Amino acid sequence: MELWQMPATQLAAGIRTREISSAEVVASCLDRIEEVNPGLNALVDVRPEEALADARRADAAVAAGAELGPLHGVPVSTKINTPQQGRLMTHGLVPLADATAARDDACVGALREAGAVFVGRSNVPAFSVRWFSGNDAHGRTLNPWSAAHTPGGSSGGAASSLAAGMTPLAQGNDIGGSIRYPAACCGVVGIRPTVGLVSNWTAPEDSPIEGPLTFQAWAVQGPLARNVADARLALRAMARADLRDPFGVPALPEPAPRARPIRVGVVRDVGIATSHPAVDGAVDTAAQWLADAGYEVEELELPLLAEAARLWSLLLFEDMRPGLPGMLGMGDEALRVHLGYAYEYAAQIWGKEPGIDAYIQGWARRATLITRLQELLGRDRILLTPVSAEPPFEQDADILDPERGRGIVAAQWPMTSLPVLGFPGVSVPAALADGLPIGVQLIGGRFAEDVILDAAQAIEDRAPAFTPVVSG
Repeated sequence: MELWQMPATQLAAGIRTREISSAEVVASCLDRIEEVNPGLNALVDVRPEEALADARRADAAVAAGAELGPLHGVPVSTKINTPQQGRLMTHGLVPLADATAARDDACVGALREAGAVFVGRSNVPAFSVRWFSGNDAHGRTLNPWSAAHTPGGSSGGAASSLAAGMTPLAQGNDIGGSIRYPAACCGVVGIRPTVGLVSNWTAPEDSPIEGPLTFQAWAVQGPLARNVADARLALRAMARADLRDPFGVPALPEPAPRARPIRVGVVRDVGIATSHPAVDGAVDTAAQWLADAGYEVEELELPLLAEAARLWSLLLFEDMRPGLPGMLGMGDEALRVHLGYAYEYAAQIWGKEPGIDAYIQGWARRATLITRLQELLGRDRILLTPVSAEPPFEQDADILDPERGRGIVAAQWPMTSLPVLGFPGVSVPAALADGLPIGVQLIGGRFAEDVILDAAQAIEDRAPAFTPVVSG
């Protein structure tokens, strides 16, 4: 096995014990990037000499007996919508083609303090608002499994690069599935943490415009990885108490004792979009594997997830509405078409102009749904859902025509319901259908990341190895 194929946990242990060097690992990943990235366009702003210099400094720290972080010397990519000091932060926008970040975002700083070596910036759609990853500034990112299908979005570059073996870990962010959906499309693992567990603080100079309430309350930072153990390692490195984040926790919660066996409620359909047979098959397979692992599996009707998904299209889109002219002016044609169809979808539910009363009532209803879901989950239940009602979409399916565009928003109900509620969710690959990976989603109570990662591990233990896609 070449170094670029090895998991992050193994690399971190090998670097720590000097069995391998960070410089060797980073060089192997850079060689892999050079080999496959031209065809996939997953990473941008790759600076090999800087990465190798950082790796050599990491090796010198090991030799000096310095205290080492959990990711010491391990290559990681960061997303081009997330500030990393001195590196491009274009958001996939031509007008920001030369924009750079003044300081590290808190989650990037946490990765840096953990010892990560940054090797590149991952591609996104314009403004990171599509479930596809192409833009006029950097071009289109392809899925290593199929160039005809989306790698997901908005962390599509992160997922594509992981699946092709460019890095063992990637940072992403999620307000509507932007970590979980790309992970599912590319056959990797992605976790959306509980709001506040990973700091979402950004320096004021890199975010001079105050984000709307939904962005503040719903957007999270989190890791993507090729396996569950690596995702767990990266999440622990990224999690930090940070009161600069208005929703940050004052102290990291300790894992609470859990009743055993854990009950799994299987939620297949909430009446918004009918699941494709391949998606149902993946959920069936994952449910059986969890039962084999000793979980108590039961079918569950849960209409509150449908209600949360509908609230997503009200609260988020109304928060975005005042800034739409600026977004549409700076963005590309794909962004304009996608948002047009997405707002048409929301109008079918809420009317063309919902108004302030609906907005206020929506926020009030959200609180009730959070309480009800936490009561349902308690200490001994998690949920198993699809990641999407469909297998990975064909490229640019969201801008083909109005009906398809609206249907894609509907298909993402498992993605859009969770940010409204603020609960953690992990996407883990469970099946292959027509040559494409199909993921499932596990949802836990707030700060129950370890519980859903344990369940994801049980699925991974029984599944075939999905990545890296060696052919690239």
